Amino acid sequence: MVTLREDLRNVAIIAHVDHGKTTLVDAMLWQSGAFRENQDVNDRVMDSMDLEREKGITILAKNTSVHYSGPGAPEGGVTFNIIDTPGHADFGGEVERGLEMVDGVVLLVDASEGPLPQTRFVLRKALQKNLPVVLVINKVDRPDSRIGEVVDETYELFLDLDATEK
Repeated sequence: MVTLREDLRNVAIIAHVDHGKTTLVDAMLWQSGAFRENQDVNDRVMDSMDLEREKGITILAKNTSVHYSGPGAPEGGVTFNIIDTPGHADFGGEVERGLEMVDGVVLLVDASEGPLPQTRFVLRKALQKNLPVVLVINKVDRPDSRIGEVVDETYELFLDLDATEK
């Protein structure tokens, strides 16, 4: 029997292309103190390939870690190993490989666009592996955001994919 460590979580961030996965990881790295205040850091620090930077998309899954020791964390804190997955359908194999290594996923959905085809694909893969899903609605500050509708659309997607409450 595998013992679950309270101080370690492996999480994949999954979403449709351009819904903000890499930007979210950047923010998590900044919040966790991975960079100095005066340090010059490129946006999308996880996108290391020239083609990824040029196109603004993640092609290969990347991993990093952040440490959290705030409210709700066990004594000594918790380390989150994060996999930033591609969002483009052409790189679905990278997403599937990443899902083999995690305890759960963060499903990121754009507050204006809502769930799109790749959202369905990555969510289906996570549910097939019985991974817990945390829904995060991103880009809520956009003037065309429709947060309530997007939450409802995403829950409808869960139902369409026969998700359970677990």
